[in-house]
Amino acid sequence: MSADSDILFTPFQAGRLTLRNRFVMAPMTRNFSPDGIPSQGVDEYYRRRAQADVGLIVTEGIGVDHPAALGRESVGGGASPVLHGEAALARWRAIVAGVHAAGGTIVPQLWHQGVIRVPGTGYHPEAPSARPSGTWGPTDRALVPPDYLDLVRKETAPLTESEIGDIIAGFARSAANAKAVGFDGVALHGAHGYLIDSFLWAQTNRREDGWGGGPAARSRFAGEVVRAVRAATGPDFPIIFRFSQWKLQDYEARLAETPGELEALLAPIVDAGVDVLDASTRSFSKPAFEGSDLGLAGWAKKLTDMPTIAVGGVGLDKDLQSSFAQPTMMTDNLALAAERMARGEFDLIGVGRALLMDAQWVRRMREGQAVNPFRLEAYATLD
Repeated sequence: MSADSDILFTPFQAGRLTLRNRFVMAPMTRNFSPDGIPSQGVDEYYRRRAQADVGLIVTEGIGVDHPAALGRESVGGGASPVLHGEAALARWRAIVAGVHAAGGTIVPQLWHQGVIRVPGTGYHPEAPSARPSGTWGPTDRALVPPDYLDLVRKETAPLTESEIGDIIAGFARSAANAKAVGFDGVALHGAHGYLIDSFLWAQTNRREDGWGGGPAARSRFAGEVVRAVRAATGPDFPIIFRFSQWKLQDYEARLAETPGELEALLAPIVDAGVDVLDASTRSFSKPAFEGSDLGLAGWAKKLTDMPTIAVGGVGLDKDLQSSFAQPTMMTDNLALAAERMARGEFDLIGVGRALLMDAQWVRRMREGQAVNPFRLEAYATLD
């Protein structure tokens, strides 16, 4: 690795979030938690990456304390973890302790599948799926199999005021549990068409009450979730918020068409108390808007002055969707990430599939060693 990439290995701090370097293990669904309780292999899965110098580990999506949070969805499902109940909390306490013993930092990604959940599935199949306006979204541009669309395309009842309140309270309870078992903060999944994102996106939020309308109004739900999490965890507990343009319903979706719309969407979330914004993209270096080479994380930082995480395609020559259908090669694009970080575009760089292929990826990249090749089979293991 060249000296130009040294910035990636410098410490980072945002409030109480102190990291040994700028690498973030991006959240990736693993499906190794029968009945919502992480299996024994999950301990080593996260600890190996902490031992190999990953700065921050963000866990796979963990279902929040709400009956409809988890179910079958388009990327699998059926064995995703939860963060409530004595058995699950005991397992997470042990996992966190192992990561800390290895010198690592770890936060859970709190997740509610929302519209993506298949009705009648999950740990509480009797619970109706949660949809802001009753619609799954557009079905002609979806990244999901036709048989899945047949299960979700039917309109449902929009969420009521009391149901919205119950979900917000579920996020707060899960955040409080995260703090209680020793996590170093929380990450809120507000991207990819899941529940929080379905409030943000005009295609799935057609409400005409106080939860819908223009970009700022559509951000109300996200802001209330952040505010409730902040109240449940205290003023100094780090909160990371993930957002995206693309959705499972539409890979080419645009949450915001202009920087002004993005600013309007993010402002209520920032005002509610987040510490770091996580901009999920297909490629971290792809320009977000015409007229500028700034990526989505760069625009988020420019518009809000908040620390940001950039993610998408780090260490690989194909984006996530393409890697399932085309030959994918490991590559070293860290010089570009370091260059953009050095000019202030973002503060942290998220790494997903490359770290899934090779737990030692960060250390090996720093030392100029060869890394494990891309393998689709890795998605089915806890290497």
